[in-house]
Amino acid sequence: MPLPIEQYALLGDLTTAALVGLDGSIDWLCLPRFDSGAVFAAILGDAENGRWKIAPTDERATARRRYVGASLVLETEFSTPDGKVRITDFMPPRDRRADLFRRVEGIEGDVEMGQEFVLRFDYGRVRPWVRRVHDHEGREAISAVAGPDAICLRGDVLPDAVDHRHSGTFTVRKGQVLDFSLTWYPSHQRLPRCHDTDERLSATMGYWHAWAERCSYNGPYHDVVLRSLLTLKALTFAETGGMVAAPTTSLPEQVGGPRNWDYRFCWLRDAALSLQSLLDTGFRDEARAWRAWLLRTVAGDPEDLQIMYGIGGERRLSEWTADWLPGYFGSAPVRIGNAAHGQVQFDVYGEVMDALAVARDRGLHEDDFSWPLQATLIDSLADRWHQPDSGIWEMRGEPRRFTHSRVMSWVAFDRAVKACEKHKLPGNLEHWRKVRAEIHAEVLAKGFDPELNTFTQYYGSKTVDASLLKIGTVGFLPKDDPRVLGTIAAVDQELRQGPLVWRYLTNAITAEGAVDGLPPGEGAFLACSFWLVQALAEGGRREEAVELFEELLGLASDLGLFAEEYDPHISRQVGNFPQAFSHLTLVHAALALGGRQDQE
Repeated sequence: MPLPIEQYALLGDLTTAALVGLDGSIDWLCLPRFDSGAVFAAILGDAENGRWKIAPTDERATARRRYVGASLVLETEFSTPDGKVRITDFMPPRDRRADLFRRVEGIEGDVEMGQEFVLRFDYGRVRPWVRRVHDHEGREAISAVAGPDAICLRGDVLPDAVDHRHSGTFTVRKGQVLDFSLTWYPSHQRLPRCHDTDERLSATMGYWHAWAERCSYNGPYHDVVLRSLLTLKALTFAETGGMVAAPTTSLPEQVGGPRNWDYRFCWLRDAALSLQSLLDTGFRDEARAWRAWLLRTVAGDPEDLQIMYGIGGERRLSEWTADWLPGYFGSAPVRIGNAAHGQVQFDVYGEVMDALAVARDRGLHEDDFSWPLQATLIDSLADRWHQPDSGIWEMRGEPRRFTHSRVMSWVAFDRAVKACEKHKLPGNLEHWRKVRAEIHAEVLAKGFDPELNTFTQYYGSKTVDASLLKIGTVGFLPKDDPRVLGTIAAVDQELRQGPLVWRYLTNAITAEGAVDGLPPGEGAFLACSFWLVQALAEGGRREEAVELFEELLGLASDLGLFAEEYDPHISRQVGNFPQAFSHLTLVHAALALGGRQDQE
């Protein structure tokens, strides 16, 4: 069975990512891209679905691990009654091929190690044609081919073929170093030459440390913020600048439940928040690349705007199920692709325009492509904002007039108006002002319940939604407005349990059925908890915000990583992992605690 989600570590090469368990097993790896088929998919099934495990054979072994400095180089130290051994795992930034290195070093005594190598292409379904070959240096290697993909395993000790898998044991003595590497390449090309492990390790460490040194943030919780930023960088597809929401699919929001989605795509909402986080912490080049991805991706007919795209800007993200995979601890179905890409979510317009406004205010100038595109999007929204949508949480129930969507539509027009007023950009200024005022008045009239003293999830409802915490942050009302404070109090009372905040009540039933169209039950959405930290800090309740923030940090993995959600009933992280949205909102919360707030 797979491990608890928080016991996995992230490796990445800016094109794809791997999850390595505390037990020394790589249980998830898609090649050659984030959105490619997995060659190791044991996390969604078992060892038969593909994994690469190197670990002591002694079941009494214990493990501790760390990232080496500000990098994604992982060190795991195993201790057994016979000695200690260290495994160093890393993926060098991509150079036209994908490599994953594993170094095994003897620290104390003699330790017997086991190795199991099970390759299954196409999400654990396809057994490749495997044979032993000799590389350019005459060294023996294991070659695996299936259709367009090929993988080569090299190592100082290669495992033996046994019943459609490779396994074996070897002993590591004090001072001994054994190296292993996995390389993906197109099957029609020749086997790539072997890279030197020392050189690749040095280059990988140098890359991450040089990148981290560019961070300009020196406020509280610096190390926590930097680890989140490193994680976000690792989720970025270097070729285009797009960032995946997570490198995994179908890690469940409730173990055993059906809320399992594919997050290996780029959400415009995440793009917008990423842009702000990068600018706030000194990564101007990444912000510029991210903005370029964003503008290229949304270019075209505004009517065709999607909430998410592929990492290269692809629009077709058709959803299907991998029926041969049982799912993480039986959490089925395992979904590939994401049907929500066809949903209408008007809040996306506000997120995009807000982020581009921040970029504009920080000196990323508009050109004859970027601003006309934004103006066209706003003109399109002027004709559509009043329609119902699926909301920020991608409800699969009936579309509704969600209050947060209306607020963010207001944000879109507000930022467009300010672009004209402050930066003298051309546009339908008077019309945009009129629509902005119309949306504002409607939200106050229909989205706020005076009896409950709170904004509500959608017009006419009696329940709240954690996304309403953003009303003061985005400037729709002053942060100390009684209606904003009342909403914070309502979310705190209705959706909070300890340090955790739920998105909304998944058991809320209306005349049309469940609000989200799914059976009830999920973990607490960590981003919502970080939103509450930000709202409290910006509302003058800093001591409470600090206390909540530090409680949330206690829920991180030992490596400082967060999944999408946390389930207090089983005291475990749940959902796809690691999750960009969780780390983005963590950064925003830390910035708010440090007194640096988003510019409006």
